[in-house]
Amino acid sequence: MEIKYEYTRKRSEFGRPCSFSDFLAEVTADIQPDPSLADNFIPQDPVDFAVQEGPVMALHEVNTERAQVSVRGVNHVEGGWPKHIDPKNSELTTRYREEVEREEVYTKTVQRLGSLVEHYIRQNNAIDIYEEYFEEEEDEEEEEEEHPSAKTINVLRDPNKIRRMCTHLSWHPDANRAVAVAYCSLDFQDSRKDMTFDSYVWDLGKPYTPELTLKPSSPVVILEYNSKDWYHMLGGCYNGQIVYWDTRKGGLPTETTAVEFSHRDPVYGACWLPSRTGTECLSCSTDGQILWWDIRKLSQPSERLILDITREDQLKKALGATSLDFVPIMPTKFLVGTEQGIIVSCNRDAKTPPEKIANIFSSHIGAVYTVTRNPFFPKVFLSVGDWTARIWTEELMDSSSIMETKNHTAYLMDACWSPVKPAVFFTVRSDGILDVWDFLFHQKEPSLTVKVSNDPLLSVRSQDNGQIIGCGTKMGNVSLLQISPGLCTLRKNEKNLTSTMFEREARREKVLQEKYRERQLREQERLRAQPEEENPQEVFKQAQEDFFSNIKAEQRRRGMDVPGEDKESQPAAQLENQEEE
Repeated sequence: MEIKYEYTRKRSEFGRPCSFSDFLAEVTADIQPDPSLADNFIPQDPVDFAVQEGPVMALHEVNTERAQVSVRGVNHVEGGWPKHIDPKNSELTTRYREEVEREEVYTKTVQRLGSLVEHYIRQNNAIDIYEEYFEEEEDEEEEEEEHPSAKTINVLRDPNKIRRMCTHLSWHPDANRAVAVAYCSLDFQDSRKDMTFDSYVWDLGKPYTPELTLKPSSPVVILEYNSKDWYHMLGGCYNGQIVYWDTRKGGLPTETTAVEFSHRDPVYGACWLPSRTGTECLSCSTDGQILWWDIRKLSQPSERLILDITREDQLKKALGATSLDFVPIMPTKFLVGTEQGIIVSCNRDAKTPPEKIANIFSSHIGAVYTVTRNPFFPKVFLSVGDWTARIWTEELMDSSSIMETKNHTAYLMDACWSPVKPAVFFTVRSDGILDVWDFLFHQKEPSLTVKVSNDPLLSVRSQDNGQIIGCGTKMGNVSLLQISPGLCTLRKNEKNLTSTMFEREARREKVLQEKYRERQLREQERLRAQPEEENPQEVFKQAQEDFFSNIKAEQRRRGMDVPGEDKESQPAAQLENQEEE
């Protein structure tokens, strides 16, 4: 509490001090009532009267002492371990626990604390003061009255004078308290002077200045936090190098890959892989290579895959990768979107490189800017390219998408699923509009359309709770939008309804695919049943003769003179008809 004004008063201004003493009551005056005034008396009912023994003052000489308040932060990760015990070493921590549990002091302490905890647990279980008796009715009323909405709560601006594109966002795994933003100019041969290579980590509690400045040797196209070790951050650079930072050591890169062993084009996709050490990662680029790395040894990649769909493993035939998706639920599979409009499903466990390219989806006309799996149904994934966003399933390998949005007038640049609602996803467009789609309610129109900026939106990411959406623009601004609770709250039976919808659309697409195959087979059989090709000249002569013979036959039927024929050559019946007419 901060006191802005303080009023003081001298002791001499308090007045004469009061001296109280005990003595018996005495009558000072006895005035008898006047009977003549009783007729004018009117009793009042009810009677309210207040008596204050002292004057009312804004400030009083009796004040509490001012408390000195200070704000202190504690970064508590894991404590209670001696200095010789490494908390990350499971063997040492398990051995130390066993030693402590065998001590007599530990047993007595647990017994003493157990009785206290049991007492308070029984008190809590006696009655639930937070119990809501009409929760279901309130939820129904809210659902009926609620409308989809979104509002901008903050804007993070690039602190540099020369504005660059916000190419990628990554939320901090610890309760999304910060967001890492990759800034890079993707314009070919951008020759603006004094352009910095820095990218930033923004703390949402202090949005006016970056919390940490990352200083790579080349502009960063993509940034990703490590979900296992929060202090490690992976970056893919415009010159093809892979960089990683330890944020505890500052903004300078901890290690960078060698140029000769890195990608030849900008790194458009990078992600961390689940492993025991938490140090493995994956990257892709438009040079047609997929590279596996270990940040403990970034001198050269641990594994390489050439994205050649002809399965000849030739780099000159490889497709350029523009997007990458990997989920820990499927540790051996990942999806790659290419600039040729094809989505490639890869399997790392295959024995040979050609076998690692498991399946191919011909998805879009142009480059696939984003491909991402559904967090609830990993076999269903979303892709964005050209003017549409499409939903696919790996259960149908050779078919088209099971669902898709309408064709927009502006390009779709990025998309992401909602982490809390299985049928909701977000798309951003080059005209600065954010669309929120909920396929359970509308499949032809978005549930919510928000004009975020006049500049094109290039990237979008949602927090883990689905409440705040970050949108990055071409001019380096990151708009943070808070959406309404109806778009970020999982309703009853919503997951089952979404699963049923995906299965229904997959069956429909399968039926259409079978009908298309049947039609192709019938067409092939019809072509096989046709005779050998005839001479076009002969066919034309035959058609001409048939045409003129039909005309002559019609003329004879009507009794008209046929050019080139005599009446003698005509049949007798026709001559009689002509004479009668």
